[in-house]
Amino acid sequence: MATILARSRSNHAAKNARMLSSYILDGLSNSSLSASNRWPVRKPNLIFNIVPQGYRYVVERFGKLHSIEHSGWFLAIPGVDTISYVIDVRERAIDIPPQSAITGDNVAVEVSGNLFVQFVDPQKAAYGALNPLYSITQHAQSAMRSAIGEMELDEILHGRARLNSMIKGGLQEAANPWGLDVKRYEITEITPDPQIRLAMDKQAAAERDRREHVLRAEGDKQRAQLTSEGVKISLQNESEGNLIRMKNEAEAAKIKQIKESEGQAEAIRQTAKAQAEALSNIATELQKPGGMEAAKLALAQNYVEMYGEMGKESNTMIFNDRPADVSGLLAQAVATMQAVTSSGKKKGKNVLGEIDTNVSLEENADMNTGAKSADGK
Repeated sequence: MATILARSRSNHAAKNARMLSSYILDGLSNSSLSASNRWPVRKPNLIFNIVPQGYRYVVERFGKLHSIEHSGWFLAIPGVDTISYVIDVRERAIDIPPQSAITGDNVAVEVSGNLFVQFVDPQKAAYGALNPLYSITQHAQSAMRSAIGEMELDEILHGRARLNSMIKGGLQEAANPWGLDVKRYEITEITPDPQIRLAMDKQAAAERDRREHVLRAEGDKQRAQLTSEGVKISLQNESEGNLIRMKNEAEAAKIKQIKESEGQAEAIRQTAKAQAEALSNIATELQKPGGMEAAKLALAQNYVEMYGEMGKESNTMIFNDRPADVSGLLAQAVATMQAVTSSGKKKGKNVLGEIDTNVSLEENADMNTGAKSADGK
C-alpha cells in the first residue's frame, strides 16, 4: 500500500512538473509571456464539449491518444477521456528578442525579428516536442545568428530579403516534426556596434559629399556641352546665312550685269538704228533738188565752227594749206555728199568708213591740184 501511494505521489509530482515546464517558455519571464504562446493549453472534460472554430482538441483515453476533435461538439467520458491539448491552428507571430551576432566581416550586431508560424498537424504538435513553440523560437535564434555569420554587414543592411529567406529555409525543415509550418521570418531591427555606427555615419556623409561633387561635375559638364553645342549651332547657322547671302548677292549681280548688258545692247541697237535712219534720211534729202547745195552750206558752216572750237581749247591750230580756197572746201563737201548718196542704204558703220575714205582721197586730190596751181603761177 505504501508503495502504491509512493508511486502515485511520484507520478503526480512528475505530472505537475511536466505541466509547469510546458506552460512557460524557457528563458522568458512570466511578464513578457503572451497567452497565445503558452503550452500546453488544457481544458476540463464537460462530457458535452464544444470545439471553437480555429481550434483542435487532442483527446486522450487512459493516457493514450484517442481522437483529434475538430470544430463542433463531441461527447467524452469523464474520468476516462481527458482533453490533454487545446491547439490553436491559426497563424501566430512569435517575437524574437535582439540577439548578438558576428557578421562575416567581424562586426558585432544585434538583430531582432518576428517569426510567423501555424500548427498544421495537431498530433505532431502534441507529441513531437515537449514545447514546440519554445523549440522553434530557440531554433530561429540559432538560425538567425548562423545566417548573419555568413554575410557581411553591407549585405545584411541591403539584403534583408535574402537573410529572411535563409532563416526561413533553415527553420522549415526543423519545424516539420513539430507539426508547424513556418510562413515567413521578418528582420525587424539591425543594430551595429556604436563605433561601427559612427564609422557608417562618416561613410554616409562622405558618400553624400561625393555624390554632390559628382552631380555638380556632371552638371558643369552638361552645361559646357550645351554651351558648345549652342555656339556650334550658332556658327553653323551664321555660316549658312552668309553662304545664302553671298549666293543671293552673286545672283543679283549676275542678273544686274545681264540686265545692263541687255540694256546696253538694246541702246546700241537703237542708236545704230537711229543713225541708219538718219543717214537714210540724209541720203534721201540729198537726192532731192537743192539738197546738195544745202549740204555744202552745212558742211562749210560746221567746218568754220570746228576751227572756232579748236581755237577755244588750244593755242595751237592746224589749218589747211589753202583755208581761203572755198572751191577746195566745196569739192571735199561734194565728194562727201556723193559718197553718202551712193551708200545711203548701207549700214551706218560702212557708210562712215566709206565717207572717211572718200574724204581722204578728195583731200589728196585737192592737195595735188593746189600744188599744180602753185607751180603754174
